[in-house]
Amino acid sequence: MSPARVTSDARGWIIPIGGAEDKISAVEILRRFAELAGGEKARIAIIPTASTQGDTGARYENLFRGLKVADATALPYLQRSDATRPEWMTMLQEATGIFLTGGNQLRLSTILGGTEVARTIRRLNAGGVHVAGTSAGAAILCEHMIAFGKEGSTPHAGAVSLAPGFGMTNRVVIDQHFRQRDRLGRLLSALAYNPFAIGLGLDEDTAAFIDPDDSLEVVGSGAITLVDVSKLTHSSMAQASEADPICMIGVQLHILTNGSTYDMRSRTAKPPLTIEKEAP
Repeated sequence: MSPARVTSDARGWIIPIGGAEDKISAVEILRRFAELAGGEKARIAIIPTASTQGDTGARYENLFRGLKVADATALPYLQRSDATRPEWMTMLQEATGIFLTGGNQLRLSTILGGTEVARTIRRLNAGGVHVAGTSAGAAILCEHMIAFGKEGSTPHAGAVSLAPGFGMTNRVVIDQHFRQRDRLGRLLSALAYNPFAIGLGLDEDTAAFIDPDDSLEVVGSGAITLVDVSKLTHSSMAQASEADPICMIGVQLHILTNGSTYDMRSRTAKPPLTIEKEAP
C-alpha cells in the first residue's frame, strides 16, 4: 500500500501521538491538533474503533468540544459492515481533522483495513485534511504497522510482527508508549526488515507533528527516539534464526525533545531553539 496521491497544494499534517496524552491541564497536543484543524471552525471526526471501552468516543467528543471546536463527532465503527453507513461517510468527508483513539491497532486494521473508510481517510489526508492518532491510532498511520512484539532493548529475529497500516506515509515506522514499555528492540527489529523507513519511538504524552513537507516537530512532555538506518552497513537479519539477536552496524539514533525538529527528506535533526540568559 502506498500513500495516496497528493491532490492539493499541501497534504494534511500527520500527527502520531505516543499515548496517554495530557487531557486535563494544558492539553497541549490535542489543542494544537484542534487549532490546525481550524480552531473554532474545526470539524473533527473521532474514530474510537481501536478501543473496546464504550465511552472512548464520548470522552474525546467532550475533550474537543471543551477546546471550542465547531463540531466533534465519534464514528464508532464496531464491525466491517459499519464502514458502509452513508451518514457516517458524509460526516467523515466533511471533517477538517480526523482523530484515531488508542486501544488495539489490530482492531483498526481488521475492522477498517481495505474498506472505503480507510481509503477515504488516506484520500482526505492527501487532499489537506489533518489526521492524528494516539497509541494504536498512531501505529496505524504509516504503511508498515507494528502489530505486536516483544519488549527489550536488543533486536531479535521474530521480535516484531508487521501488518499493513492505513498508509498515510511510507517514510516512517511508528512505535508508541516507547520508553515506558521498553520497545527499542522491536522498533530496531522492524527497521532491520525495512531499512528504507525511519523509526519513530514515541514516549507517552509526546507527539510528532509532521507537516506537508515531511518536516517533523516534537510536541509534549517526553521524547521521541528517532532511529535512522539509512547508513546501515550490516544487518544479520537474513541469516538469523528465530529469537537470535540481530547485529546492526551503522544505526544513527537521535533523542528529540519538545521543540526539536527533524527533516525526513534530508534526514537532519535540530535541537529546540533556546534563548540564552544573560549573566547577572
